Amino acid sequence: MAWRIHDSVIRGEIDNRTRGRVKGKLWLHDMAEPVELDLQGNAHPDMAGCRLEFTNPAKTSPMRKDATMTSPQRGSAGDITASRKVRVPDLPFEEWWELKRAGKPAPEHWGNSLYIEWFSDRNGRVVVELADCVVKVSEQEWQMTEKDEKQRAEDASQGFADFMGKLTEAVEQAKAKVPDHEKEWDEFDHENFLRESEARTDKYGELLEKYGHGPEAEKIIAKEMGWTWLTDALEAKERGEEIEEVEEEWDAPDLDEMEEPELDPLTEGIDWVRDESGHPHHPLQARSMEAGLKLWKAVDALGIEDDDEDVAEMTFKFHQVSAKLAGALNSLCYGRGSKDEATAIVARLKRALNHLHECQAAMAKVAEKKLVPAAVMTEAGTELFAIREEILRLMPEFRSV
Repeated sequence: MAWRIHDSVIRGEIDNRTRGRVKGKLWLHDMAEPVELDLQGNAHPDMAGCRLEFTNPAKTSPMRKDATMTSPQRGSAGDITASRKVRVPDLPFEEWWELKRAGKPAPEHWGNSLYIEWFSDRNGRVVVELADCVVKVSEQEWQMTEKDEKQRAEDASQGFADFMGKLTEAVEQAKAKVPDHEKEWDEFDHENFLRESEARTDKYGELLEKYGHGPEAEKIIAKEMGWTWLTDALEAKERGEEIEEVEEEWDAPDLDEMEEPELDPLTEGIDWVRDESGHPHHPLQARSMEAGLKLWKAVDALGIEDDDEDVAEMTFKFHQVSAKLAGALNSLCYGRGSKDEATAIVARLKRALNHLHECQAAMAKVAEKKLVPAAVMTEAGTELFAIREEILRLMPEFRSV
């Protein structure tokens, strides 16, 4: 995955006054010295031949402690421009996002963002994208020719292609470990399948972030993902041909005609409970969700989540535990299935357990700093330990199916 460090960037400077060379400095949250850039290539025409200084007016946060950003950053320049179009909210982000989630009009406008991308020899693809930052640009010392721009675009494209090649390799390596569906899968087969799915999701996410939406983006993404059926359909559409639905590969269900699955009344309280809105959840997932939300509210009231990496890690991992448990257990609301489904549940419970242990590690660091009241930490830690014990009880239960 690419490193997206914009939340940690306080200010910076990018210098492309020397043709074929991009130098710069980035001052990051909680880092005494700036990270220096020394890259081969050029910026986009709007910044080529210029020196740009910028300041991020937004509140910044520290980088992960396990993230090591070497300095100087050497490698090749990707897309570097101060005129990338983005949608900018006209309200505080929380209010804007709530309107979006509710399907209501959310005031926004198109604005320019500063987009800095490079491909580092040590850190891979790194991206900084900032909207509404304060920018100062010098006069151009040289003009980019059509030949220069063509070469710049090819170099940036090649850098991204090399990066995507590594993600594709990760997908292929994971795919090679996934067995044929003709055999009966065990929990380790399901684990390999989850790894392949995650690798594909990472690749798709990078492509979507890079190219966005729209017809041209769809074609590029479809080609990179190997979706030949979509590529063929888009090309046929461009030629004005009618596209036949591919019923042989996947006969999409009519959602309007689908019946809502029925809950098993005999397993209420064992495999499912209802939340305040009446939605069913597995009891353990509901417990995890409630405990994670309670912890987050306590931390949010203190206003320290954005200021401390371990606090942010603790609340984030608690939410991930709940999300993983939902994927593992909430299907049980509608009945228990085959042995294959049981082994899949075990594989997903393992994932939840990994996130739980990471949450416990973050909790220990937060407790040492005494940033959160001891009573809050004790209650959250007790709940997390109880959730862990229940996961460990459920795993052998489904292994024995």
